[in-house]
Amino acid sequence: MGEYATQLVVGVGGRAGVSVAEVCALVEETLRGAGLATESVTALATVDAKAGEAGIAGAAKRFGVPLVAYPARQLAAITVPHPSEASHTATGTASVAEAAALAAGGELLVPKRRSVAATCAVATARARHDLRHHGDAEVMDCGSGVVDLAVNVRADTPPDWLRQRIARSLGDLSAYPDGRRARAAVAQRHGLPVERVLLTAGAAEAFVLIARALEAVRPVVVHPQFTEPEAALRDAGHRVERVVLRAADGFRLDPAAVPEEADLVVVGNPTNPTSVLHPAAALASLARPGRILVVDEAFMDAVPGEREALAGRTDLPGLVVLRSLTKTWGLAGLRIGYVLAEPEVVAKLAAAQPLWPVSTPALVAAEACVAPAALAEAEEAARRIAVDRAHLLAGLAEFDEVTVAGTAEGPFVLIWVAGGAEVRTRLRALGFAVRRGDTFPGLDDSWLRLAVRDRATTGRLLQALDHALALAGRT
Repeated sequence: MGEYATQLVVGVGGRAGVSVAEVCALVEETLRGAGLATESVTALATVDAKAGEAGIAGAAKRFGVPLVAYPARQLAAITVPHPSEASHTATGTASVAEAAALAAGGELLVPKRRSVAATCAVATARARHDLRHHGDAEVMDCGSGVVDLAVNVRADTPPDWLRQRIARSLGDLSAYPDGRRARAAVAQRHGLPVERVLLTAGAAEAFVLIARALEAVRPVVVHPQFTEPEAALRDAGHRVERVVLRAADGFRLDPAAVPEEADLVVVGNPTNPTSVLHPAAALASLARPGRILVVDEAFMDAVPGEREALAGRTDLPGLVVLRSLTKTWGLAGLRIGYVLAEPEVVAKLAAAQPLWPVSTPALVAAEACVAPAALAEAEEAARRIAVDRAHLLAGLAEFDEVTVAGTAEGPFVLIWVAGGAEVRTRLRALGFAVRRGDTFPGLDDSWLRLAVRDRATTGRLLQALDHALALAGRT
């Protein structure tokens, strides 16, 4: 169940006389700890002054890959997350391992790791994850006969009462949007002052605002997760460091894996696409003065009782919680969500917004969806989803070829299946669109995400999956 099927470059540095055994042991331990396969390594890379070290050259030979050497001047021009004055003095570059790993233009997967006499870092040989790919791409041009299991919007939404509320707002389109009532309603729903609430055009806008308005020196994104936060940070010029969770660990977060120096941390809860619900205490432990902790709770209202939610907490410094109203209520085309944060952070984000960023119909929807009756309806829907998810998981457990990593708690399930790309294609031909996994950092094309639907739909999906696996087994 390899989590990466991509090519890797391992940057290596070492003291004079470092042994082959020490370099190889450090590289193997680093790869193993990140869930990466040694077979994916295509090259070792270092600074030209170290290319003659027998330990480094011998390690490349032992791994059966070339040793690529770069001039110190070229590596010195590469920004690295862990610069070292000692390394700069000795070699002319702030980190031989990280700079050499990044020199091919890829993305850093594992930052610098040290042994007594060696250092290494791991990067992709090329950018491989399409961070702009989303589930809607799976159903475009598919026709009306395909069942959409790729998009995580609750089926049969928005409900009639919400459609009617939105429709009535169309008579007010001649006036500029006034978000005061909706903002107050959201604040009341979470027991917060309005100064801690910012309405946005969906959670996606919030990610852009965070990337542009909040100055971060060392942003870290926990993967696999929704890719838009990293895409927004990169678009804003940030070099993003990843903490990649492993299937072997059930995609659960160990807070110790997040670098202490990170001043912006982004994590989803429950996480898309893994469906893992992280304990609130674990996420809360990441908060500290001088750090912005962004918790994407776009799917939290699909969790019965919203257990493990941080929305409404005011005791955690730098906490920013994002909520979306598009998933549970079927409002993806309307674009409505909100941010909960300290007033100073809300003010910075608001200053980066254009005028009137949220439309009048979206504001009406926001006010309606946080009303007590709507919250009760959402809770009932969350309980139905839990039952339907259990039915889906029971059916998937019947297939020896399918593995579910982690404990699913969201309105979707992530599965691993050999030949996943072919299975996805065959499912589409059989009338089911599912979400590919290889666009999420930390996953490859063996992973597929399935939206939870009613028992009848799930029954048809399981029959189609059985057929798709049988066909794939014959080729």
